[in-house]
Amino acid sequence: MTARESRGRQLALNALLTLVILVLLFPFAWMISMSLKTQVQNTAATPVWLFRPVLDNYVNVIGRNNFLDFTKNSLIVAVSATVIGMLLGLPAAYSIARFKQRGLSLWILISRIIPYITFLLPLFLVFTKLRMIGSFTALILSHLIITLPMIIWITIAFFEDIPSDLEEAALVDGSSRAGAFVRIILPLVAPGIVTAGILAMIFSWNQFLFSLILGGPGTKTVPVAVFNFLSYGSQDYGAIAAAAVLITLPIILLSLTVQRYIVKGLTAGGVKG
Repeated sequence: MTARESRGRQLALNALLTLVILVLLFPFAWMISMSLKTQVQNTAATPVWLFRPVLDNYVNVIGRNNFLDFTKNSLIVAVSATVIGMLLGLPAAYSIARFKQRGLSLWILISRIIPYITFLLPLFLVFTKLRMIGSFTALILSHLIITLPMIIWITIAFFEDIPSDLEEAALVDGSSRAGAFVRIILPLVAPGIVTAGILAMIFSWNQFLFSLILGGPGTKTVPVAVFNFLSYGSQDYGAIAAAAVLITLPIILLSLTVQRYIVKGLTAGGVKG
């Protein structure tokens, strides 16, 4: 292959990647533009491309609809479900990886791919009997169905990459297995832990069904709050877009902050043989 042909292929590849990125970013850019338009502009027969940005939709969402309270509720549920999922999932993933529990890992995968709505009725009946409907406890426990299998499944591959010789050396030096796990193994799989934690938190943050059915007025999360902007007679498109931007903004900022670990973690998991 000549240098000219190689350069031409590189240009074509760059053009293709640019096109794909533009297609992926267009919905998000359109959502931002809708959040800065008036209701008249958003409902115009033809799209309004040139307009004067206004912040009325954000003022409406934040100031008049208790959106910050809903955000706080989402943070409580997502962070709690992720932390508890880590405390339970990391030792489970380590055990599955170290002791080759293939059957258990298969059941973890099955629980991960089962539609969440399958668990809704049993959870509703149980929490109704326990009088926990509308509580943070009910939401956090239900979100463990999302976070726990994901954390276990992602981190299994990282634990399998750690040589058992490291643990044996720690045991010979007088450390317990739990001490070796905390002081030696966990620091080595930090990229996988970060990757699993971020993905689990994103899925928990975006969960709508559990929050709608099992939550209450005092535990309403942001996806349910956005749903409230929809009514039978009309839809406030600008407010919906502004709320959607506010929902995605924390996740985007968090992902950008730890993107180095996410990329490293996903790459390591992808090349696992």
